[in-house]
Amino acid sequence: MPINKPRKNNCLKAIIIFVSLGFTVENQSSLAQLIPDKTLGNDNSIVTPNATIKDLPASLIEGGAERGTNLFHSFSEFNIGDLERVYFANPTGIERIFSRVTGNNLSNIDGVLGVLGNADLFFLNPNGIIFGQNASLDVNGSFMGSTADSLVFGDEFTLIINYQILHLRAIAPINAIAFFVIQVDKKP
Repeated sequence: MPINKPRKNNCLKAIIIFVSLGFTVENQSSLAQLIPDKTLGNDNSIVTPNATIKDLPASLIEGGAERGTNLFHSFSEFNIGDLERVYFANPTGIERIFSRVTGNNLSNIDGVLGVLGNADLFFLNPNGIIFGQNASLDVNGSFMGSTADSLVFGDEFTLIINYQILHLRAIAPINAIAFFVIQVDKKP
């Protein structure tokens, strides 16, 4: 009759693999997840991880579509992990930065969200925005976060969040108070 050897080594290997996977998942969840959605054509957002901003590591968001004094960014995912820092570049002449999230997930902001300059930041995700207990804003201008589906700039322009292709034309400078945030009814 054959003698079965103990499975001690197999159990130990399984535990090591499980623990390793756990650390991998934990480390990935704490990283900023900034994925441009490529709906802005040649004006896509560019994310540079591990940039040095204010003498500390951070992710830097550059590029985007400049229209007059406005800068537009578009992401399929936008999350900032605990202890992570994410800053939007503020090119000369830009007064307002609009960032939309077109994916199907809400945005978790657990670190620092900032702007390098004095531009106002408008952040829209119709699926939700959650600011965790360690979240903070580093914005010299105004900040507005919204779960609206679109922004309407008078009769001239509408920024629709869940429309996959964003056609931008030059728009007149807008007064930050002179636009409406509307919630569009989603039909099944």
